[in-house]
Amino acid sequence: MKKIIIGKYPHLLHGGDYNPDQWQDCPEILKEDMRLMKAANCNEMTLGVFAWSSLEPQEGEFDFSFLDKAMDDIYAAGGRVILATPSGAKPVWMAKKYPEICRVDENGIRSGAGGRHNHCNNSPVYREKVRIINEKLAQRYKDHPALIAWHVSNEYGNSTDVTECYCDNCKKAFIEWLKNKYKTVDNLNHEWWTAFWSHTFSSFEEIDPPSFNTDMAINGRNLDWKRFISDKYIEFLSIETEPLRRITPDIPITTNMMEMYTGIDYREMAKSIDFVSSDNYPVWKNDESDIDTAVKAAFFHDYMRSLKFKPFIMMESTPSIVNWHNYNKLKRPGMHALSSLQAVAHGSDSVLYFQWRKSRGCSEKLHGAVVDHYGKEDTRVFCDVKELGARLKKLDEIVGTVTNAEVAIVYDVQNEWALGGAQGYSNIDKKYQQTLLKFYKPLWKRGINADIIGVNDNFDNYKLIIAPMLYMVSNALEKKLCDYVARGGTLVSTYMLGIVNENDLCHLGGLPAGKLKEVFGIWNEETDTLYPGETNSVSDNSGKEYFAVDYCELIHTAGAVTIATFTSDFYSGYPAFTLNRFGKGKAYYIAFRDRGDFCDDLINKLINDIGVRSAVSFALPSGVTAHSRTDGENTYVFLENHNKSEVSINGDFCFGNLETGAKAENFITLPSVSVTVLKDINRGK
Repeated sequence: MKKIIIGKYPHLLHGGDYNPDQWQDCPEILKEDMRLMKAANCNEMTLGVFAWSSLEPQEGEFDFSFLDKAMDDIYAAGGRVILATPSGAKPVWMAKKYPEICRVDENGIRSGAGGRHNHCNNSPVYREKVRIINEKLAQRYKDHPALIAWHVSNEYGNSTDVTECYCDNCKKAFIEWLKNKYKTVDNLNHEWWTAFWSHTFSSFEEIDPPSFNTDMAINGRNLDWKRFISDKYIEFLSIETEPLRRITPDIPITTNMMEMYTGIDYREMAKSIDFVSSDNYPVWKNDESDIDTAVKAAFFHDYMRSLKFKPFIMMESTPSIVNWHNYNKLKRPGMHALSSLQAVAHGSDSVLYFQWRKSRGCSEKLHGAVVDHYGKEDTRVFCDVKELGARLKKLDEIVGTVTNAEVAIVYDVQNEWALGGAQGYSNIDKKYQQTLLKFYKPLWKRGINADIIGVNDNFDNYKLIIAPMLYMVSNALEKKLCDYVARGGTLVSTYMLGIVNENDLCHLGGLPAGKLKEVFGIWNEETDTLYPGETNSVSDNSGKEYFAVDYCELIHTAGAVTIATFTSDFYSGYPAFTLNRFGKGKAYYIAFRDRGDFCDDLINKLINDIGVRSAVSFALPSGVTAHSRTDGENTYVFLENHNKSEVSINGDFCFGNLETGAKAENFITLPSVSVTVLKDINRGK
């Protein structure tokens, strides 16, 4: 089954952010852009992302002439438009006339004009101004044949100024949010445990947002403040989309998300849009670290795809370099196609760039673009883009295809908020995301499709669920985990499981929480935090040894079978890795963090025991991975060679090369730093 996310234009999109508003005094450049767009095999442009001051140069005075021309010209050149709303950067006149729309920091200082995303999400004035401009855009372009989707704002939460607002509007909104959640101040006091340090509130009105000027000791308040900020971004998004949905109900809506950004709960935000779009800017160093970079990028793409379990759009990537890394290195030959098609392999139906043409001035004038200041088409970067565009045209039958996964990794950003705010363990970095990647990498190496799911997603679709460092476990989640294993699932979890409830209040009666002790057949007495460079050792029942780093838990078995034990320090002989059979399923508990070799061995064993299928039927060489998409009848396999040398593969297989039509039977050669896209003739779906 296909899930086409942009029905008006069911093709792989190739293009990116275009800013004709910056070039109104250069008509010859605007004309040349249309020729170059076709020459680069681009079929899409994203317009209007930061164009508010051009669209409304003075309050109530609107000028859409540049946008009219751009829409018409792009369509005449054979392209389509994703049209943005401009709320990401307010005009200077608006900030000057209505200073209350600007954010206030925790010291009470209000930001000024300039920057971007430094507006107050709760400002009635700003919300109304956004409604007006969005309504006018929708009315003007609702019937334009170029319009295929709406791109609402840009990178919510990516502020160049204050990231949160402490103005009176926000303080009042926070109080109302708390009233709606807790109903009574007594309930709030209990869940926040405010008797600690005599912090008990006698009314909701006494509550201020957490800040270093007030108090950061109430973990429950800190967690709720993050939830409130996230909810208000999502509420603001709903206000932005209202006129678009009302006037253009058939045009899908998205907003771009930023890699592993944690300021917003993207799972909740995804419910308010029709398809997910993302920004992707890995740091490729052209050395051995590129494998880990590839793993991290793949995890992020799978996360984006799993937000709605359908294809997404890679809204931003760079065709060359960025300008904001500490060191801005060029992409080496082959890396542009490899990193771009990696996104398609994991579910993207596009390769889009920031930016089409380099800005002539200001902070992004040195950021990579398809068209350089040189302005011609004989650059290395332009040729890379042109070549990739030609390849994408041959892959159109992949559009809308989905990813089937038998394995899932649980990633909960609210768990990350709570874990990061907990004062204990390592206060420098608890390494939650790094731990997720330790479990993901063995799957990536073996070509195993994986979903990155949330705690509210359906668990029943998976043979194996991996839930590392699940510190925050509500009663509902506890039951869900128990039911999954009891029905026959295989669950892997780790240290720090089930420490607190959803309001960051510690569970009583021993850890992990409640019935999870029965599911895993263990109870956790203490957690030891190791110093940097310090290790413990772990030995499994076969005598193989592993190093433990960062964390070691002192657990006791209560029904579980011990598979590995600690072999040093005062807890030598304590269980380090256990298996418990619960109902029809199995629950594995890992009481230490390893360097990656233990995770690799464990995942290898589990996928073989459970019968998890790889995207291919043959063993993958080091540095090569495979991922697949399907329409229910055909399977499309992406073979990525991240090595700097050619790799040959022998096996029992029969593929058709989707780009060349050539047949690959039992033998295939992968060029260095490349992606080969195949149609699996043998296995169907």
